[in-house]
Amino acid sequence: MANYDEFVLNLLLEQGKLTPEQVAKARRDAGSSREGSVHAALVEQRLVTPRELAIARAVVCEVPFVGLDLYEIDVQNAALLPRTLAEAVRACVLFVMGRSVVVGMVDPLDLSAIDRLRAALKMDIDPVLCEPAELSALIDRAYSLAGARSVGPATVEASRPVAQRTAEEEPIIAAVNQIITQAASEGASDVHINPDENELTLRFRIDGQLAVRQGPSFANHPAIVQRIKVMANLDLTQTRRPQDGKFRFPCAGRLLDVRVSIIPTICGENVVMRLLNSGGALLDVEELGFAPAVSEAFITAVEHAHGMMLVTGPTGSGKTTTLYTALKRLNKPQRHCVTIEDPVEIRLPLVRHVQVNTEIGLTFATALRSILRQDPDVILLGEIRDEETARIAVQAALTGHMVLSTLHTNDAPGAIARLIDFKCPSFAINAALTAVLAQRLVRRVCPDCAAPVDPEASLSERFGCNAATSQFRSGPGCQRCAGQGYRGRLGVYELMAIDGPMRVAIEHGSSSADLRKLAIARGMIPLWRDGVNKAMIGQTTLEEVARVAAGMELEDGLEFAPTDAKNLRMSA
Repeated sequence: MANYDEFVLNLLLEQGKLTPEQVAKARRDAGSSREGSVHAALVEQRLVTPRELAIARAVVCEVPFVGLDLYEIDVQNAALLPRTLAEAVRACVLFVMGRSVVVGMVDPLDLSAIDRLRAALKMDIDPVLCEPAELSALIDRAYSLAGARSVGPATVEASRPVAQRTAEEEPIIAAVNQIITQAASEGASDVHINPDENELTLRFRIDGQLAVRQGPSFANHPAIVQRIKVMANLDLTQTRRPQDGKFRFPCAGRLLDVRVSIIPTICGENVVMRLLNSGGALLDVEELGFAPAVSEAFITAVEHAHGMMLVTGPTGSGKTTTLYTALKRLNKPQRHCVTIEDPVEIRLPLVRHVQVNTEIGLTFATALRSILRQDPDVILLGEIRDEETARIAVQAALTGHMVLSTLHTNDAPGAIARLIDFKCPSFAINAALTAVLAQRLVRRVCPDCAAPVDPEASLSERFGCNAATSQFRSGPGCQRCAGQGYRGRLGVYELMAIDGPMRVAIEHGSSSADLRKLAIARGMIPLWRDGVNKAMIGQTTLEEVARVAAGMELEDGLEFAPTDAKNLRMSA
């Protein structure tokens, strides 16, 4: 049974075709079902039809569903594939269109089966999902009509090069699968496959840092790239222009969404794969690592009936995770929640996810206009990147919607200047905006090798720390953290609430520097100071705070009274 069965059950629950009680009963009865699975038990108990189950699987796999009840068999199509292979991989050729073949399959995520089909047919494979019983019946009928042609000498001879080619490609397939599996097991967010003149470098981005790993030889680079292109359904013949794609990869009982970016370089095609666990568990707001006052202000800001909450920071600073944590809190059956993203990275039940597609004109702005006619309560906008999107988002916040979005600014007050750059009037910003959260990610001290330590005197002096009242820790490195001394990451934040005095300052056109001073005077904890507080209780180090605070101005004239570590109450 495929690894995505739980995703299918969640979809059927979301669609109202099943109840939690029915699923629980099917789990109990799964052992006595014909196939020993929950899905089989649901069908046998007539809680869902085989077609409903197949359609749900197609949605999860992101491939079309094709019903075969009215399909007219083409004997020539059946002759393209040996019957033994068709039965082994549970697939049948349905249509041939130029150099592409539409193949009906039971499991379109079976990459090994697709490889065997591609090797046998020597054409691009477009998988579609069919009902298992209908597909088995079609295979029986098709090869019965094809007769001897499916087992004749010509077919036997043709299968020999197929077997040989499959054997030649098997090490490359295994190498790519191993790279992705290893990266996922180490918690990597990205995989870099970088060719130089005479060597191939494999690197994983773990906790925000690139780490070199043992990879395939330079001679295998073209085959590795071709294999990844096959998985992402990219143009195999194109090597001189950038290509982007995606695929889903079953790994350790879960599905990874893998985004692929390939660019040509003078040494060959450079590949970067981003690994996204679409089914990963989201944190609650209380688990994000906010200081208590920040947590309370954040919840207040996102739970407004309408308005706009912005999260700022550079790429890779965890903005999407924070937004989805807020969305998870707001996602109730009584609310209609919609997201517009490029790409969709996380999926939640009940939430309508919209993928931006600029090739067909579906931009953030055009999608947002259409969504406003869908009666939404909450809108998550992946990014505000242009004037049109900014103005529509502000208008949506003013007309009864809660808008969650991101901006690329260095700090929270900088978001105001950015919105003004986008031609949003000050009065509209004041009326729409509830709060701005700026954030960075710092590496967490490895809990297995962490030990008390005295930080460098220069850092203690720079950040105004009192080592005597702190619990600084550092890790020398161990097997669990691969000798790095860090394992995992946590956020450091500054939250600027938009209250009365802030609105007056915005209306008067105050600079970002003046807004920052006002926000701190009204209780905003600067981002760097939040990091220092977390270093003082041993969650991270001052070196990490200095790394993410590089280029930030530490406030002059604002006395920093070091806090006793025992009084810092932040989630671990």
